[in-house]
Parts: sequence; structure tokens; C-alpha cells
Amino acid sequence: KPWGFVGDVGQAAREVAERAGYSVVREFGGHGIGLDFHEDPFVSFAANADEGMVLVPGLVFTIEPMVNAGQPDIDMSDSNGWTVRTADGSLTAQWEIQVAVTEDGCEVLCW
Repeated sequence: KPWGFVGDVGQAAREVAERAGYSVVREFGGHGIGLDFHEDPFVSFAANADEGMVLVPGLVFTIEPMVNAGQPDIDMSDSNGWTVRTADGSLTAQWEIQVAVTEDGCEVLCW
């Protein structure tokens, strides 16, 4: 909702994952959408409520946690510089939705 904080989003997603017995990767998160690729704000799933950028009407950003069945630690040692694995070999999943903050809530633009 408008006038909350980006940290509210991160904490909510993390709590859902942890209640289900999963962990969230802290190195990756959502990002702002605008004229450049991966703009601010960084939407951290290690953040706490009431932290970070204010969710003003018109702000567009993604929510894209990487959720692990095991520990949150990752391994990016692959020589291609892009592949990400869980450090403990557990399964992981990541998805992305794009959200626009409106005057009275939010609108999911794509998922």
C-alpha cells in the first residue's frame, strides 16, 4: 500500500517463506522499474518493516525472492559468472512479479 516502506515487502515475503520452512537468499532481490535496467530501490528480503524507500504512488518495482528449501547461502563459483546454486545443494525457486503502487493500494502489472 502507499506510504509504507520497501522493507515491509521484504519482511512479508521472508516471513511467508520461513513459516513454510524455507529460507530466502539475501544477495538477490527485487528492483525498481523505470528507464534503466534494475533501478533503485533494491527490494531486499533481509530487510525489516519500516525500512527503506517509501512506497509512493507511481513507484513501480519487482518482488522476486529466491526461496531455498535449505539454508539461504548461495554458490556463484561457476565460471560463467551467472549461474547461482544453493551452497548446500538444496532445491531453490525464484519468480518475479511487477507491482505499481497506486493512490489506494497497488496493482500487479505482470507475473
